[in-house]
Amino acid sequence: MDPTRAIWETNEVRVAIESGDLGAVVRAVRRAIPLTLADLSERCGYSVSTLSRMERGKQPLRDVQVLRCLAKALQIPPHLLGLSDTTSRSVHAPRPVARVNVILAPDEETDPMRRRTLLAGLTSLAGTAVLGAGSPAVADPVSTLERALLDPPVTGANPVTIPQLRHQVEAARSVFQLGRYTEAATRLPALLSTTMATRAENDDVAAANGLLADLYTLASELMVKLDREQLAWTTADRAMQAAHDSDDLIAQASAHRAWAIVLRRTGHADAAQRLIFSTIATLQPELHRGPEHLSVYGALLSTSAYTAAVDGDRDTARTLTAEAVEAAARLGTDGNHRFTAFGPTGVGLYRVSVARALGDYGTAIEAAKQINAAAIPLAERRARYWSDVAHAFHEWNKPEHCYRALLAAEHASPDEVRYRKPIQQITINLLRNPTTRELPGLRAFAARTGAVV
Repeated sequence: MDPTRAIWETNEVRVAIESGDLGAVVRAVRRAIPLTLADLSERCGYSVSTLSRMERGKQPLRDVQVLRCLAKALQIPPHLLGLSDTTSRSVHAPRPVARVNVILAPDEETDPMRRRTLLAGLTSLAGTAVLGAGSPAVADPVSTLERALLDPPVTGANPVTIPQLRHQVEAARSVFQLGRYTEAATRLPALLSTTMATRAENDDVAAANGLLADLYTLASELMVKLDREQLAWTTADRAMQAAHDSDDLIAQASAHRAWAIVLRRTGHADAAQRLIFSTIATLQPELHRGPEHLSVYGALLSTSAYTAAVDGDRDTARTLTAEAVEAAARLGTDGNHRFTAFGPTGVGLYRVSVARALGDYGTAIEAAKQINAAAIPLAERRARYWSDVAHAFHEWNKPEHCYRALLAAEHASPDEVRYRKPIQQITINLLRNPTTRELPGLRAFAARTGAVV
């Protein structure tokens, strides 16, 4: 008897096929061979946890490339996974999988050389409460950008070469990572016009679309920072469209991440997770291609962990955080490949965010102690770190520490506290608190952030 035929004719496999549940089919065939999840992981390149999510229906199985990879690894006819027997298009053909060796970094939680005293850093800011006093009021930084996004596209911009355009897009991204959100918003309208003109005149339309996707992804992240949910939604959607008209897998994955963030913020956490898991599954066989792929993959895991935490799913948040830690260990060092700021420190920042989102405020502060804030290279990430610390102290009913953390966030990036509604609300609460409303400089800080009681 043909052993392969015997496998897919077993009762468990037949029931799975009749159910139409592709994850159940994969599980039934794997067990019938038999293979462990680790065995299948070695064959196809997807992690054990990803395969487990696929089999349990927690991660959708829709991507043709993923399905073909699984069919090949299980040595079953493609039609059992809902595919035709024809070969896939060459542009999407799976590349050979080369698994990345894991080189574990020292445990940052137990290495005493990495521990820092958070409160000492906060205390040093107590005398800088007048930081930024006298700064001129800044007009709405997105009004011009909003018109550029909602009005018909401006024509007449001069096209540039693809290398020139890439340099301009990277420069705009760098400004955002410096925490200068106003300047980033100011740059975007003209740069969007230049990008569209370049796409219209350049033969390499796919490359131009990839850069347009990166630009809309940046715009979406900026709109999230400025609490402009509708514009965040609009720009993320445009990033998705442009990315899928490019040949750039990284641009596509980055646009998916931006869209997932918007979905989470608008109450669609389940849809956000499905999108991230699908994107992760597409990226996993490509991780051997270099640090850009691994960094975007790790950023997706971190975003998914935080999404799970916001949704109250503690176990999933911890599992995904552990996977992000492993990805950071593979990368080995902190980096900013494809502007992800992913690495061991980046994962540490997400640990703080995840603990805070889960309501574990003491854990969040302990996680923050593992990070040397002064060594965080990007101002935007450093400001976000202090914002998370301020949130945790606020919820932990430690208002003075909260205020000092807010000052540290302002020191890293004035724009981080000037336009963020949650920061304004915390500041209002401090002003209403009898024990803190007379803190030196608090009222001036409130004026700078636009907090009105």
